[in-house]
Amino acid sequence: MYSGYSNFVSNVDTAFIFILGVSAIFLVGITAAMIYFIIRYNKKRNPVAEEIEGSTKLEIIWTVIPTILVMIMFWMGWKAYIPQRQIPKDAMSVKVTAQMWSWRFEYDNGRVTDTLIVPAGKNVAMHLNALDVIHSLYIPDFRIKEDLVPNRKNSMWFNAPIVGTYELFCTEYCGLRHSYMLSAVKVLPEAEFNAWYAASAQPKLDSAAAAVPGAAGKLIVQGKACIACHTADGTKLVGPSFKGIYGHKVTVVTDGKEREITVDDEYIKQSIINPEADVVKGFQKGQMVSYKGQLSDEEIAKIIEYIKTLGEKE
Repeated sequence: MYSGYSNFVSNVDTAFIFILGVSAIFLVGITAAMIYFIIRYNKKRNPVAEEIEGSTKLEIIWTVIPTILVMIMFWMGWKAYIPQRQIPKDAMSVKVTAQMWSWRFEYDNGRVTDTLIVPAGKNVAMHLNALDVIHSLYIPDFRIKEDLVPNRKNSMWFNAPIVGTYELFCTEYCGLRHSYMLSAVKVLPEAEFNAWYAASAQPKLDSAAAAVPGAAGKLIVQGKACIACHTADGTKLVGPSFKGIYGHKVTVVTDGKEREITVDDEYIKQSIINPEADVVKGFQKGQMVSYKGQLSDEEIAKIIEYIKTLGEKE
């Protein structure tokens, strides 16, 4: 409580403690009153029922006091909520994209990461987007949470003054691997963040890695979170494994009918652009979104080259 990990902690915690305290007092008070009435007015002490007149004064008291308490709770919650909707004009902008089942953070200089990296003590505005279903970005240490809804613009912001690493995850059930949708916020000293930000805008392969066939495609697959649903070792997840699939025949369901096709360049490209057209038998339809417009032909070619290197199934 009152950790100070973000600028919203104090108001949110104050509202929470007040509501919890009032609830605890009422719980104890009402329970004690019930026990007293059970003992004081039991049948042995009162064998003959008596009619008790109502009390206008008592009814006013138990109406006015709870109303005042509820209004105080509302005011405290409003006081904590309104600042979260007022994004400062000087806030650093980060585009956040959620999809089953990964996070993508894109900075103004083109840098893309799967971990949110921010400078300590600076205002950070996150512009939210979901590619498939509703997700919800939650950073518990910062006391902030916001839904990401497909085709709806939404934003949130924070200022984290304390250097450290904090949990970030999805709190809206979004499918079979919802619990794998984990990431982190890394708050760096300003100088360290500036050095990181000024480095290469996009992740690049070093000269040794670039010489390895399929290395560029592997980088794209990791960056687009394809590995959340497809493995490279033959293990079955939400989608077919990439291992040993190229050049082999698979049974797919097309328009409700089964047919056998050979996995080649064109099939992989169409599966990326239009994944609903041919669904491999044994896997559910609707689990993959289209990457049309998100991947260029060159990037798709690199992914195909990577899949070719994965060899035979064991």
